Amino acid sequence: MIHVSEFKDLACLSIHKVGNASQEEALICSQEPLELKDEAISQLLLTYFIQPFTNSAEYFRFYHEADLQLNEIFQYCRRIFENRDNFHEQSVNIAKHLYKHSTHPKIKGGELYIAYFSKCLVDGEEVEAIGIFKSESRDTYLKVFLANDNYQVDYEDGININKLDKGCLIFNTEEENGYKVSVVDSISKQNEAVYWKDAFLQVQRREDSYHQTELAVNMCKKFINDKLPDQYEISRVDQVDLLNKSATYFKEKEQFDLDDFAQEVLGNPEAIQSFKEYKQTFQQEFQQEFPDEFDISSPAVKKQQKVFKSVVKLDRNFHIYIHGDREMIERGFDEATNLYYYKLMFETES
Repeated sequence: MIHVSEFKDLACLSIHKVGNASQEEALICSQEPLELKDEAISQLLLTYFIQPFTNSAEYFRFYHEADLQLNEIFQYCRRIFENRDNFHEQSVNIAKHLYKHSTHPKIKGGELYIAYFSKCLVDGEEVEAIGIFKSESRDTYLKVFLANDNYQVDYEDGININKLDKGCLIFNTEEENGYKVSVVDSISKQNEAVYWKDAFLQVQRREDSYHQTELAVNMCKKFINDKLPDQYEISRVDQVDLLNKSATYFKEKEQFDLDDFAQEVLGNPEAIQSFKEYKQTFQQEFQQEFPDEFDISSPAVKKQQKVFKSVVKLDRNFHIYIHGDREMIERGFDEATNLYYYKLMFETES
């Protein structure tokens, strides 16, 4: 986990302007790094750069389909880590590389900040770090000031330090595997933003407990929602009950064990066998593998909570939220109205 207070030294900073190449916007590179003389500005920059990463526990790594050494950003960062005197030259190379990939018509131009941190603490390890940050959005700010004993109002166009558009932190550890990398992309759901992770950085998730937990959660959800109904007559209430049991397992256990999960959540021998076979199908379909046993990542479970939806939707009239005892709800069919119904049993209401 990353903490702002642990980034104590913003040692170098270069700023460039990267436009949209397809719209003939310019690439403007600074001739030299910014001189960081004002401590207050340094602290504001630190907040702007690092704050979006403070709740992140997901890490990536640089990769290339042919050879890691062919990943440009990996090479530029390695040259900086090898010799800090290379910092500004490599920051220009990074800006040129981003400009080359800024061709989608909806990609906004903006300032690109390349930062070097001589000391930070990540997962208990003290390392150097390089930051690559891009600001695309600008806000309007009101400025109230006193002039000739009267208050006046003006406005300025600027950057909101609480809204980093895109960012990447590269930690000087695990170089042989593509470094440990953390990524922020505030508009990652939009198709035009794919260029940041996939084209510009070329990163993929590290195969750590966070990634393994995320895969296992998604596999369990898909098995319960998609696979089980194809093989057995299972009601939506029973599906929700299994999802609730799965959620409880991931929240309460420290380690995932495939056999233990199958026995505790599914119970039925035929369903257990089907679940184990489905794991192979899931891994092949998504081209992602994870072991039968691994440590469960609490941050990954928290992020994936929305996967375990404990709600049954009845036409457009009712939603039933099921959080507890499955035996307290019964499903039936009313021949008089030709409609299905649920019977809920309880002791008190509030």
